Amino acid sequence: MPHALTLNAGSSSLKFGYFQLRDDGADPEARIVGLVERIGAGERAHIRARGPDGTVLVDEEFGRNHVPDHAAALGEVVAFLRAQRPDARFAAVGHRVVHGGPDFDAPVELTDEVMQRLAEFQPLAPLHQPHNLSGVRAAFDLFPDAVQVACFDTAFHRHHPWVNDTFAIPRKYYDQGVRRYGFHGLSYDYIAGKLAEIAPHLHMGRTIVAHLGNGASMCGLMGGRSVASSMGFTALDGLPMGTRCGQLDPGVLLYMLQTEGMSAAEIQDLLYKESGLLGLSELSNDMRTLEAAAKDNERAREAIAYFVFRIRRELGALAAALGGLSTLIFTGGIGENSAHIREKVCAGMDWIGMELDEGRNQRGEQLISTDFSRVRILVIPTNEELVIARAARDMVAERKDAAE
Repeated sequence: MPHALTLNAGSSSLKFGYFQLRDDGADPEARIVGLVERIGAGERAHIRARGPDGTVLVDEEFGRNHVPDHAAALGEVVAFLRAQRPDARFAAVGHRVVHGGPDFDAPVELTDEVMQRLAEFQPLAPLHQPHNLSGVRAAFDLFPDAVQVACFDTAFHRHHPWVNDTFAIPRKYYDQGVRRYGFHGLSYDYIAGKLAEIAPHLHMGRTIVAHLGNGASMCGLMGGRSVASSMGFTALDGLPMGTRCGQLDPGVLLYMLQTEGMSAAEIQDLLYKESGLLGLSELSNDMRTLEAAAKDNERAREAIAYFVFRIRRELGALAAALGGLSTLIFTGGIGENSAHIREKVCAGMDWIGMELDEGRNQRGEQLISTDFSRVRILVIPTNEELVIARAARDMVAERKDAAE
């Protein structure tokens, strides 16, 4: 059977998945999932991967400078996969691309023309888009015969109502593509599909999904479709994140420019790399570190408190946009693993119909609301790689049908 490779390139990491494509159209089967992290000149990159049963297949650190860029990281991934599966035939490579701009609202086969257009969106996602496209170029070189498929984080949100899609600035900017795009769409796509599978009656209702991780956002769904998102034109807006600021008065930027004399590049670095949980705590961007330090570190406690406050504020705003709420879903690294954050978010939310079951929450069960809660509260692990693999499968099938 043919196989697909999924690639999710971050600023210094490369997530990958090795999937078997089925002839019957069923979901691709994950055979290997892994990550190369600490990519970059002067760094000691690290690769780890697991099989479908959780067995560790590799957990190794490379020498310094051995993996200076994403092309080198992909080379190591391919060498590892070919050693594990020498008979693998890659029919497709699926890529997570953060920004599809106003043009792309569905997965698309990557061509030179599409790549040129996507490169124009790099200023809209400077931490992600350049690395996403770097991974694509490396995959073109290594797999010249495979179908290369782009899956966009913005695509899931491209049919928002106009009032949730625009800013109150001159309309010419909207026509130029300055609008609210929303992100984490691959995660929301998976969660919407999973909810339809496990609880169809909830899927048809009003749902808020909290994707909480180093990157964090929230999305309001009506019948599984995105109605409103906390993120906007770039991946800076909305909730505070590991190193990103979240919602910010534009006047702060004017202050930095006019009073502080900062350059655009300096402001970009501050907002993307020095803010969020790291900037508030002056300790770490990792919630696990902050929770461990919170007992003795006031700034760690304050960073956590601000993170929770903004989630609760966005929860109320999205419930208003939806006209009510039937389901709240936690996902992402923090959402899936931090019972403490879930508890703080839900505390005192009985006014909106939420009642958390402390025992279920601490045990990390899928349903963590009480039996009497009007709003169902769920924890559902996300799976962006599977969404990418599905798109790769569909593109391979389309090519096959066109050739027949």
